[in-house]
Order: sequence, then structure tokens, then C-alpha cells
Amino acid sequence: MPDETCPPPHPTLLRHPGLRRDDDGGCSTIDDVLANEVPVALVYNGISHAVMMASPADLEDFAIGFSLAEGIVERAAEIRDIERIDHDAGIELTIEIAPARFAGLKERRRSLTGRTGCGLCGIESLEALDLIRPGTVPAGPTIGADVIATAMAGLAAGQALNRESHAVHAAGFAGPDGAVRLIREDVGRHNAVDKLTGAMARAGLDPAAGFMVVTSRCSYEIVQKAARAGIAVVCAVSAPTALAVRLAEGLGMTLVAFARGPRHTIFSHAERIRP
Repeated sequence: MPDETCPPPHPTLLRHPGLRRDDDGGCSTIDDVLANEVPVALVYNGISHAVMMASPADLEDFAIGFSLAEGIVERAAEIRDIERIDHDAGIELTIEIAPARFAGLKERRRSLTGRTGCGLCGIESLEALDLIRPGTVPAGPTIGADVIATAMAGLAAGQALNRESHAVHAAGFAGPDGAVRLIREDVGRHNAVDKLTGAMARAGLDPAAGFMVVTSRCSYEIVQKAARAGIAVVCAVSAPTALAVRLAEGLGMTLVAFARGPRHTIFSHAERIRP
């Protein structure tokens, strides 16, 4: 029987030895580094709320960002305590929130039919999605087109985990000059955004004073999470979905995609981007 009082920690990266590589020169044996993916249970005031697959790093940031993005709390200060408990099967984050917020969470749980990482499960209709309303995000910065390229390059350069594993996404927060202030990485693009917004809340960064860059496609959830955090400009390296564009347009958010080098495409509210 394993010792459950002191389970082994879950590393962020795992070395996988003895792999066979085939190429034009024949076969060789190599070692590689893989990104670890671990079930992370979020438990609020003793009640399990969700289990997410995530990279086991920066989990306090993840807990804060997830709680804010899901509307479980309105301010990071409403989170009283976060404790990480490593089990053999995964990681448990026990999160203590203010009694009023916990009462609201219990009421909401009674009205939901399910919960997964997709962001829409348990919502009966798009009309129930409270982010479909105009003018939700702040005015935000006006930035030059060259600044986007600077920020995307800074995001790529700051991906320490991805340099080792080539398997994780990143989300970063950049100032109006394109300098990246914070970066968080995760196997899940939505988790990376939650970790970033949680880290921003802990650091006291003003979301309206910069913009977010992500290494993935831009889906509905990324727009939703950025809007909840008060970020007005989102730049993605790959394509947006149609719903992401629709939401960004209605929210007053500037959505930039295919941001690669000096090129990008602006899908909504181009007035914030100087040519």
C-alpha cells in the first residue's frame, strides 16, 4: 500500500527514456521530455466543484483565475485560503471562499446539470450566457501594429516549459509597449489563461493597462475569460472561432488573430490597433 500521508509530488515535466527515432539515417535511441497532465480537483469550502486536466505548476494562480473567470468570486480577496494536496491519482486544491460567495455557488450548482472544461455545459441557452451584452470590457489601450509582433515574440521567448516539452500553451500579459509582464503555461490553453489572470490579480496588475497574447487558437472561452478579467485586447497566434468573434464584437473587445511576425488579422474593434 502506498503511503497516503506523503504521496509523491507531481512534476511539471517528465523524462521519457529509450525512445526509438526513425529518420533517413536509420534508427537511434533518444530520451525526450514530456509535459505532465494531471487531474486537478477544485474543492470549495469542502465541496468538490470541478476536476480539470492541467499542468501541475502555478496552481494557486490557476485557482484564483478559475474562480474569477467562473464568477465564483468577484474579487481575489474573497478567496480566504488555497491549499494544494498531492494524491497518487492527482492534485486537490482546497479553496476557502467567503460565506456569501459559497452560498451563491451552492445555489448555482443546484441549477446546473453538469460541469466540464468546455465552458457551456449546464447553460440552457446562449441567452443565459451573461457575457453576451455590449460594452462589457473597459476602453483599454491603443497599441501599434508593431507592438503586437513584439509581444508575440516575447511570449515565445518566455515559454520555458514549452522549450523542454513542445507540448504546452502559454498566455501572457503585455504592456502598451509590447513588453510581456507575465507568462503562464499549461497543457490546456484555457488553463493557461486562468493561471495568467490569477497571477495578474495577485500581482495587482491593471488589466486595462495592457493586452493578452496567447499561443493557441482563440475560442469562445478565451474571450469569455479575458472579458471577465477586464482585458480589452486579445491577440492569438492562430484562428478564432466564429462564436469568439461574435462575442468579442458584442463585448467591445479587440480580437486579433494569425499574429505571426509583422502580420495579423483584426476581427473586431480595429480602432484600438494603430496601422
